[in-house]
Amino acid sequence: MTDPWQAPDAPVPPRFGDYTTPASPYQSTDLGQGWAPPPKPGLIPLRPIGFGTLLGASFQVLRRNPKATFGSGLIVQAAIMLVTVVVVGLVTFWAIDRIDSAPLAQRDAVTAGSVLVGVLSLIVPFGLSLVGSALLQAVIVLEVARATLGEKLRLGALWRRAATRLWPLTLWTLLLSVALFVGTAVVAGLVVLLVGVGGVAGIVAAVLVGLFGGLLLLAASAYLYAKTCTVPSLIVLERLGVRASVVRSWSLTRGYFWRTLGLLLLVGLIVQVIGQIVSTPVSLLSGLGTVLVDPNGAFAEESTIISLILSVIIAIPVAAVAAVVQSAAIALVYLDLRMRKEGLDLELARYVESVAQGGNVPDPYLIPTTPGAGHSAA
Repeated sequence: MTDPWQAPDAPVPPRFGDYTTPASPYQSTDLGQGWAPPPKPGLIPLRPIGFGTLLGASFQVLRRNPKATFGSGLIVQAAIMLVTVVVVGLVTFWAIDRIDSAPLAQRDAVTAGSVLVGVLSLIVPFGLSLVGSALLQAVIVLEVARATLGEKLRLGALWRRAATRLWPLTLWTLLLSVALFVGTAVVAGLVVLLVGVGGVAGIVAAVLVGLFGGLLLLAASAYLYAKTCTVPSLIVLERLGVRASVVRSWSLTRGYFWRTLGLLLLVGLIVQVIGQIVSTPVSLLSGLGTVLVDPNGAFAEESTIISLILSVIIAIPVAAVAAVVQSAAIALVYLDLRMRKEGLDLELARYVESVAQGGNVPDPYLIPTTPGAGHSAA
């Protein structure tokens, strides 16, 4: 009979031959160690992402694969800016020349027609901006997703994969632009209407509507931005349609609204400050150089053209870096939310381990980790 007051026997340590399965490359083989750091096959450790890691990884995307990331940003931003300058510039010069050469009796009608043509000419760069921004977002989302798994794709491969999800992402970008335009138009229309009423009361009401309406529009934009920030990643990585992506993004950000908004706003602020630090000295030096070279303004037109060209040359790479970093931050927020709420880090670790062992495993981003996620392709 066993004595109940006798201490239990100490556990017998396992012998060398007791193990039948190889140790995972992400686990410690030291029997006395109960914890191992999360694996980091690529861009980030496979665990929920802290702010420092997210910020560093957003910039590291540029350094890790510069040809595919910065190159894509440079191509897209250069195309948008050059088309805008050429189209709007040519139409503007044509409109001014047409107005100057019009007879005095027809000048009002010619001016109205020229202004209308100038406004319509903005459709071309606006459309290109929508498509280019959508393409760049898709490219950076794919790069962040594959870099997290330790993979590195070339620019051509990223563009081919991004092209398959270009149109739903363009539609989403268009919807955001239209929503912002409608909100701004409503506030501006109310202000103009109240000013047209006349009198002190109308002006005071217009100022109040403009102030509080602008603040309300800003708050609504920030709210929608945070709640739908993962839509591009959902469209590209999970191959959802626009409506399903919005619904799922709303669900993913539930409980993490303020954290998500704070992260995105802080990254945007840092990017803007860096952009100003780079562009401001160039602008000051350009103006100072113009004064020193041409103090009497004898070549004012030529100086203006040269300053414009220098501004464009500086603005294109700055805009490219800003677009890449902000798109990368949005993709990393998506990964962080899925790791926190759906255990995506475990799925990614299993994927990396299976690939290392030569297994043929499905894309971990495409497979839902929770039932009823509503994954439907566009």
